[in-house]
Amino acid sequence: MTVSLGSLRLELPSRDQLAYLAGLGLLTAFDVIEWPIALAIAVGHELARSHRGKTLREFGDALEQA
Repeated sequence: MTVSLGSLRLELPSRDQLAYLAGLGLLTAFDVIEWPIALAIAVGHELARSHRGKTLREFGDALEQA
């Protein structure tokens, strides 16, 4: 699913990915893991999921426009 906010276009993750991230958030909320570790896991998961660094390119484009 894609959401447009003005000139910014955001792609929401699939249900499986949302469930994964929600589980990671719950582990963090209940202090099973610390938030920096959860953040590193989430970023690593997203980078591994993105095809050929698509996320990094979009992030770089967004930084250039800012």
